[in-house]
Amino acid sequence: MFCAIDFGTSNSAIAIPAASGAMRLVELEPGHTTMPTAVFYFVDDPRAGPEFDGPPRAFGRAAVAAYVDGLDGRLMRSMKSILGSNLIDQTTDVGGGRGAKYLDIVAGYLKHLKGRAEAQAGAPIRRAVLGRPVFFVDDDAARDAQAQAALEAAARQVGFDDLQFQYEPIAAAFDYERSVDREQVVLVADIGGGTSDFSVVRVGPQRIDLLDRKADILANHGVHVAGTDFDRRIELAAILPQYGYGAYGPSVAGAPAREVPSGVYFDLATWHLINTVYSPGRVAELRGMRSFYGDPKHHERLMVVVDERLGHELMARAEAAKIDVADGGATTIDLSHTERHLAAALTERQAVEAIEVDIARIVDAAGEAVAQAGLQPAQVDALYFTGGSTGLRLLADRIAAAFPSAQVARGDRFASVATGLGLHAQRWFGSA
Repeated sequence: MFCAIDFGTSNSAIAIPAASGAMRLVELEPGHTTMPTAVFYFVDDPRAGPEFDGPPRAFGRAAVAAYVDGLDGRLMRSMKSILGSNLIDQTTDVGGGRGAKYLDIVAGYLKHLKGRAEAQAGAPIRRAVLGRPVFFVDDDAARDAQAQAALEAAARQVGFDDLQFQYEPIAAAFDYERSVDREQVVLVADIGGGTSDFSVVRVGPQRIDLLDRKADILANHGVHVAGTDFDRRIELAAILPQYGYGAYGPSVAGAPAREVPSGVYFDLATWHLINTVYSPGRVAELRGMRSFYGDPKHHERLMVVVDERLGHELMARAEAAKIDVADGGATTIDLSHTERHLAAALTERQAVEAIEVDIARIVDAAGEAVAQAGLQPAQVDALYFTGGSTGLRLLADRIAAAFPSAQVARGDRFASVATGLGLHAQRWFGSA
């Protein structure tokens, strides 16, 4: 038995052999084959999840829900980014006077994935292919090697003793590669929640069975702009004006009206800062700002959001609205959970205007990747889209417009890397 693990920055997945001999994705949570890369450490809370060999924890969607619900504890996300840093061997406070090494936090998450896979496979799993980015750390070969070594150490710690690594953009391209009849240059666009990554990859029928594909990665480039940035801009543009963002206070003694302080709105639109708005001192400060608002309704609605801890819900509605207009048209955002009959409208045009700056940066990054490969846009044979944010038609169309002669192909937006890693694992371990 063997597996393939996509340990992602935002989400993770794992593939194992199916009875048919093909690879299949493991159901990590009910109805889901991908799971947020998140761990929540509870403080004196009995909801410890399925593992008790350490601090009580929850994983994936349960971890995110515990944080959003304001339970006492600490949420750990984006753990992959720690691998190439000096933090990996350090201990961090996880609440209740307890500490955990960052390496052990990563290992605990991998153990959870492994346990889910073994439960469905009905057998222990000790062989694995792990995905890795082209660069864990840019322009620092020593730290990049350190990052892979740390991930390998975490995997061995939980019982994997035969490990191989494959580059994620190569894995993403495997699905497309099976359909080509000649050598091609493919631009893999992997656009998720936090980053937009582009890799220029050589594929072809003569290369498909090669196990070492590093030489086929011609260039790699990316920017830290992606789906969560879109959600933030749409929330600020379409939702938060209903709660006072961009509004003005009353005119005092004939002086020009001043815009209400915007800090709270930027925090409400930033996922990891939302809970800071709920601290007692911050709530008291916001409550005392009623006179700052020319329209008292704006302040009343804001305080409903703060008092009832609805910040993450507003962000979720911004994300849903983004998806609703992704293929064109318009949507109405229901905000009646904060005030009866309250709603906001969003059209595709408004969404495009809100995220135009971000789209431009992403398209520029795609062009930079191709330039770094020493190629012209016309020399790109195909575009391969993967990652959750590539579902936005307006974004994909803009990238495609920069490479007009390229064929467009789409993989599974959330699991193409895991599927490709599974194909590689099958080639590597299947005959063993």
